[in-house]
Amino acid sequence: MKIKLGSVMVDDQDKALAFYTDVLGFVEKHNIPMGGAKWLTVVSADAPDGVEWLLEPTGYPFARTFQKALFDAGIPLTAFAVDDVQREYEQLQAHGVVFRAPPAQIGPTIVAQFDDTCGNYIQIYQG
Repeated sequence: MKIKLGSVMVDDQDKALAFYTDVLGFVEKHNIPMGGAKWLTVVSADAPDGVEWLLEPTGYPFARTFQKALFDAGIPLTAFAVDDVQREYEQLQAHGVVFRAPPAQIGPTIVAQFDDTCGNYIQIYQG
């Protein structure tokens, strides 16, 4: 078994694509129309054949409720590994990304959480 696809719920696929590519530096992999939504994935620029990240529309009311509950509670939907949280934090802030707090040491790692502008908090961690 392998993990080849993960997903993040987004309230606007086009806005999410712009954020995840232009700001976070991911690369668009698939953009296939599927009626009102798209099969829209991004990948790491460093691993174009690696895990795809599906920008999943919150088309169902229960999905929007779940996403909002996590956001309101300050719980990140997912986490991305980075080599240097402090450096990533500074670079993303320079691009206007809003963080909940500066990087913090949590146990054996350093973490920070930011708003992805599409309804989620995303955590980065030094891994």
